[in-house]
Amino acid sequence: MDPTAFGYAYLHGFASTPLARKGALFGEALARRGATLEIPDLNAPSFRRLDHRAILARLDGMDRRVAPPRWRLIGSSFGGWVAARWAALRPDRVDRLVLLCPGFGLAARWQELLGDEAMATWRSRGELPFERPDGRLEPLWWRFYEQSLREPAAPDVPVPSLVLHGVHDDVVPIASSRRWVARQPGARLVELDDGHPLLETVDRVIDETLRFFGFDER
Repeated sequence: MDPTAFGYAYLHGFASTPLARKGALFGEALARRGATLEIPDLNAPSFRRLDHRAILARLDGMDRRVAPPRWRLIGSSFGGWVAARWAALRPDRVDRLVLLCPGFGLAARWQELLGDEAMATWRSRGELPFERPDGRLEPLWWRFYEQSLREPAAPDVPVPSLVLHGVHDDVVPIASSRRWVARQPGARLVELDDGHPLLETVDRVIDETLRFFGFDER
């Protein structure tokens, strides 16, 4: 099938927005090849009340609105987890996945990322401020963490998947991607000399993604 026949979507990371730089770069690269990239806002229904079901429902809404034959999803960090989770729930709607430093095991990593004091504050106050892309601090409710505990840490997916992960990632250790790829029959891991944002190697990230999607000869 012509790769332009599929739907393409970029799923941004935690506390980010549809204006994320990598999303814009992917959109430009795909546009040059005749494809349109959807970038849904995953802060659903809002960042302050971030909710797993609402996030997945937002992808359902995008699917109904665009209605492509199937989707090819690019998920960054937490967006990588969202992409894998939606593919596991809607396997008939997903053709391929590209996961960039996917944020698997988020619930287990909160303690390490925030520390005991911040976790205790988050729980006792019911909210904790996180930095948004514009530098603002915006609170997130404790319920999001509680929901994370009930979600699969690293969803298995039945579709071909490409994982690109920086070996110097200090937010999501590359070991989580190595474990995930090892148990996914259709997955391949590319390890990059980069950190979590993957901005130092973004040109290669885009090139690898385009080849995986079948645009290498276009």
